[in-house]
Formats: sequence, structure tokens, C-alpha cells
Amino acid sequence: MARSKEFEESAVLDKAMRLFWEQGYEKTSMNDLVEHMGIHRRSLYDTFGDKHTLFLKALDRYGDKNSAPLVRGMKSSKTAAEALQFLFGLTIRGEEDLPSGCLMVNSAVELAARDADVDTKSTEAFTTAEQLLKEIILWGQRDGEFTSEYDAGELAEYLHNVWVGLRVMARTSIAKDKEKLNRITDISMKLLEK
Repeated sequence: MARSKEFEESAVLDKAMRLFWEQGYEKTSMNDLVEHMGIHRRSLYDTFGDKHTLFLKALDRYGDKNSAPLVRGMKSSKTAAEALQFLFGLTIRGEEDLPSGCLMVNSAVELAARDADVDTKSTEAFTTAEQLLKEIILWGQRDGEFTSEYDAGELAEYLHNVWVGLRVMARTSIAKDKEKLNRITDISMKLLEK
């Protein structure tokens, strides 16, 4: 008779995701994962496959868990400017109980140049983020908040670059300088003004 699993897959996947987020792919060993996830090595392999497959599943989990709050925050905003401030503010503030930065950005920087799977996942995530930004910019252009002098898609590419930069800076000691990060956001917002 087959043994039943003694763990909840999504809960242990969240633990793996957090460990990869904190340490990166290369610094995280299988021993680290087994210990942090609280499951046997055999269970890890049987359920998630090898380290690389587990990492890709952790990236998917990260995307699933983080896209919903962003969309909710955008939809609850009354103006396009408020929606952008929400996105940038969330990045600058961070979450106290979560690692700093962004797992997707960290992974792209660490691995995308030599790992086609990570490159594909990060490119898809970045394309989705640019689309979200484009929707916000179009909203602002329709309502007269933002300039229509520039194409919404091109502005979205620019703002996405700013947003990625903020997420990278959040991993460094610069993150303590909230004034600097807010100045970067403020200048970016001013460039959108009509």
C-alpha cells in the first residue's frame, strides 16, 4: 500500500519559494531545501522532481501569489496615478515578513542568461507587468491624468524599467533610503503628467 503524503504541497512549496527568494538558486542546496521544507529528500524528489524543477514551480507559485494583490490594488484605485503609486509604493515599502526584492527579478539577474526556462518565465512575467502598466497608462491618458504625447506601450516599457530597478535596489542597503526611492518614483510620475 502506498504511503500517503504527510504534508500539504502548497505549504512546502511556499517554504521552498521563500528559501530561493532569500538565498537565490545557486546558494540553495538540496540539504537546505529538505531542512527548510521539513520533508524527506525522497518526498521532495517524488513530489517536485529535481532542484531545477522545484525552482521553476516556486517561480510559478511566486507569480500566482503576487499577481492577485497587484491587480486588486490597481482595481481598487480611484485614479491611474493612484494605481501606479500603489505599485511603486508596495515595492518601496516591501512586506515585513517577506524577503526583500522580487524573486522573479532576482532569478532573471542570477540565471536568465544561462537558463532558458528561467529566461522564458521571467520574460513572460515582465511582459505581463508591462501590459499591466500599459493598461494603467491608457486609463490615465483616457482620463486626462497622463500625457498622450507618448505611446502608452513605450511609457509602460520605461516604467517597467523603473519598477525593476526599484525591485533590484530593494535588495541592497539603498532600500533603507526610502526618500531616494520615493524621489525616483515621484520623477517617474511627473514624466507622465499632462
